[in-house]
Amino acid sequence: MFRPFRLDAVLIQAVIAGALSFAHLHDLAEAAGQDGWKAWAYPVSVDLLLVAAWRRMRTDSGNRDAWLWFAIALIASLGANVATAGLLDMTNVPAWLRILVAGWPAIAFLGGTLLAHTHAHPAPEPTHTPEPVPAPEPVAEVAVERAPEPAPELPPAEPEPVETPPEPAAQEEQPEPVPAVVVPPALMAHAQKIADAHRAQTGRPIDAETLRTRHGMPPALADSIALQLA
Repeated sequence: MFRPFRLDAVLIQAVIAGALSFAHLHDLAEAAGQDGWKAWAYPVSVDLLLVAAWRRMRTDSGNRDAWLWFAIALIASLGANVATAGLLDMTNVPAWLRILVAGWPAIAFLGGTLLAHTHAHPAPEPTHTPEPVPAPEPVAEVAVERAPEPAPELPPAEPEPVETPPEPAAQEEQPEPVPAVVVPPALMAHAQKIADAHRAQTGRPIDAETLRTRHGMPPALADSIALQLA
């Protein structure tokens, strides 16, 4: 994007200073015996050496050669300004000044060559010190108490069959012991015959009830005889 030209006080001052320095150098070179185009070449040489040294100083501020050649070119420019201000007889220039003006082209060439072929030292990169990382704050351990999970309900265990001892068989009711009754032998013999006949007929021994009902015996006597016949 084109930027419009704007007059600046510094720029105007630089143009004026450059023009006056240029004219003073030309007059001094012409007074020292350099006439024609040669007198105009001297101010150009001084200004070019001054600009070259200044550019090298901008890119490499620690370069001592740049500072040296900048000082030489500045002294040459200031010297011409002071010498042409009436302090020097321009019609009778001393021999040492003529020698200096004559040797200036070689000096300017040496300075320009050294400045052009001197490698600029790269500016040291700023070392970024890594910021210390703050240590993480210890996290308080929070113990979370969990309620114990209920145990899964198991199906009710089947009760093991309890072997119940077999109930004792109901005791057969035994007839009460019949009180012993003395049976006469004759009666006993007669009862024996009756029992044998009953066995022959029925195939079973005679019981006390049969003796009592058939023969009209008292119950106690019938029971006693049945026991003895069994």
